[in-house]
Amino acid sequence: MDLGLKDRVYVVTGGTRGLGLATADALAGDGAKVVVSGRDEKGVRDAAASLGPGAVGVAADNADPAVADRLIGVARERFGRFDGVLISVGGPAPGQAAHSTDEQWQTAFETVFLGAVRLARAAAAELGEGGVIGFVLSGSVHEPIPGLSLSNGLRPGLAGFAKSLANELGPRGIRVFGLLPSRIDTDRVRELDALSGDAEAERAAQEARIPLRRYGTPEEFGRTAAFLLSPAASYLTGVMVPVDGGARHGF
Repeated sequence: MDLGLKDRVYVVTGGTRGLGLATADALAGDGAKVVVSGRDEKGVRDAAASLGPGAVGVAADNADPAVADRLIGVARERFGRFDGVLISVGGPAPGQAAHSTDEQWQTAFETVFLGAVRLARAAAAELGEGGVIGFVLSGSVHEPIPGLSLSNGLRPGLAGFAKSLANELGPRGIRVFGLLPSRIDTDRVRELDALSGDAEAERAAQEARIPLRRYGTPEEFGRTAAFLLSPAASYLTGVMVPVDGGARHGF
């Protein structure tokens, strides 16, 4: 199936590892050009090199108010156009709801929530018909995840923002969607499993709750994200798509 990605240009934040890198790889593999960002300069260089000549890396922190315009500017300067963005932000630190401090909430809000909102606003101002804005959120949008109180508080708010943005931008032909990963086999999820004290036992218990009885792979997530970013998904907007092996209860 031709997704229509050839020569389209996307910005992928958090694109140096995990779900962001897997998405950038899927986009580049289908002929798109990608600008990947991350906070570590060596990480962005290595990621861009692994993706090939159609990729450029930018060391940037989503919490920086200047980053949104900078990333879009790099896309236009390097590749001559800008077709969409996947806003992927690393999860905030684990913690219990009753013990999260004001400082932890403020830091998480700046990086996870406000940084994503700024990127989406900047993209909305620059995109034309056929443009797309995607958010990597979490299964916590629908069901709180034990021990992740900061994420549980912020991700549902971003989902609401994304839906509002989809309603506003739809008449301009710009799509907005969210992806809700659950147990995908990334460093982040392995770190969370290790918090239980027995990572193997925790993984086995989690897999038993997943109808497909396994964790997803970053590549599976990346292919899903690439499809949703592509013109092939041109009538999908305002949706939150679980990528969880069926783990979510209900429809």
